[in-house]
Amino acid sequence: MTQALRVIFAGTPDFAADSLSALLASHHQVIAVYTQPDRPAGRGRKLTPSPVKALALEHDLPVYQPQSLKDEAEQQALAALDADIMVVVAYGLILPLPVLTAPRRGCLNIHASLLPRWRGAAPIQRAIEAGDGESGVTIMQMDEGLDTGDMLLTESTPITRTTTGGELHDRLSEMGAAAIVEALDALTNGGLTAIPQPAEGVTYAAKLSKAEAELDFRQPAAALSARVHAFNPWPVTWCTLGDERLRVLLATPMAQGEPAAPGSLIAADDSLLIACGPDGRERLAITQAQLPGGKALAVTDLLRSRADRFVVGTRLGQAPETRS
Repeated sequence: MTQALRVIFAGTPDFAADSLSALLASHHQVIAVYTQPDRPAGRGRKLTPSPVKALALEHDLPVYQPQSLKDEAEQQALAALDADIMVVVAYGLILPLPVLTAPRRGCLNIHASLLPRWRGAAPIQRAIEAGDGESGVTIMQMDEGLDTGDMLLTESTPITRTTTGGELHDRLSEMGAAAIVEALDALTNGGLTAIPQPAEGVTYAAKLSKAEAELDFRQPAAALSARVHAFNPWPVTWCTLGDERLRVLLATPMAQGEPAAPGSLIAADDSLLIACGPDGRERLAITQAQLPGGKALAVTDLLRSRADRFVVGTRLGQAPETRS
């Protein structure tokens, strides 16, 4: 049996809760949980605990929710927990140097990319959007930089043309949960080697914004399809359809055809076939979409109920001349 470590866990969303669950099932001892303050959620805007806090309370763990860790009193409170190590997963607060050095073995981070590619806030979605063939998780020894610490363990997984952001999120969440337990076990046995990140291949995954989600059909079909999948289930890509917004959840690049105005609906049967690309020769087949007030549906089902909204020749999206 490997040595049981005293662990402070810091995380907030579902992605982090999976790792906390794995640590609770291991022989290591989670002594405290740090998570973001409760936020308003739902129609009533009721203060709601994070998934990590909810899980921590189920296991009667002490929960800390500071607005910041820059305060000296907060830093002293964390140091007083006398932890061997701190595990950080999508926590959402910057860790100052006194926090990084408070646990005896420092702080480990589970990052959802194969570093140094896609440092930053949205590595899962940016990898799909960029057309990467693989992603993965990296267990990293944290330092004061943005995802710049030495790598202790990596696990990779393929990305296909149909992989969505939600699917990759769930897969990496499971991988990260298994990897952090493996890393802690190996750490106590001296079985981990810290490898500095290479200087080459560094990219940054900017935070997602709703403003990015509007589709511009002047772009190539492959780029549009990648963004559709990357932004599913959030923020979900969309285009205008008359005076409404059509949310686009799944789409596939198709063979080229005759030139047409980008955004033109070429055919509507088992998919919505849209002309795209700079000259309108490329084709994008939208296979799952959602009209305002309706459910996300396969296009075949959408056409059965609302065929009147999808007349061949209709122009989806803004006309190019109206775009900035």
